Amino acid sequence: MRPLIVALALLAPPAAAAPERVEPRPGLRVIETAIPYAELLPRLRAAIAAEGMGLVTEAGPTEAAAARGETIPGDRVLGVFRNDFAVRALRACLPAMIEAPVRFHLVETPQGASLSWKTPGAVFAAYADDCGPGIAGIGAELDPIFEAIAARAVAP
Repeated sequence: MRPLIVALALLAPPAAAAPERVEPRPGLRVIETAIPYAELLPRLRAAIAAEGMGLVTEAGPTEAAAARGETIPGDRVLGVFRNDFAVRALRACLPAMIEAPVRFHLVETPQGASLSWKTPGAVFAAYADDCGPGIAGIGAELDPIFEAIAARAVAP
């Protein structure tokens, strides 16, 4: 049996290489910047507060990898939301709350850093068929706030 497993493993196509950058796609905004990751991270935190939103979660593998002796590019996910939106979203569509907080993804690149996020409109529109248009409306209301956060963070 083992020779068959080894033979099948040798015949398997090689795994695709991980992309080296975040690519835009429908419902996903990506902004490439020349701003260094270490500078853009505090700017993003400040922009979230300045736009009246809350930084609910923050996680990334970079520091944990460094503690294990691994060096990887800066990578951070920041979850952003606000309680009034949470209450309204709960009332509109309980299942959609799995999507809250909506996240920004900051990635160190050779040129600086990229900032990406799934637009809240796209995130919550996926629940409109089950819960009605109210949840999609909340996402559409959040879209310009997330755009403003990103614009403030990357502004010269």
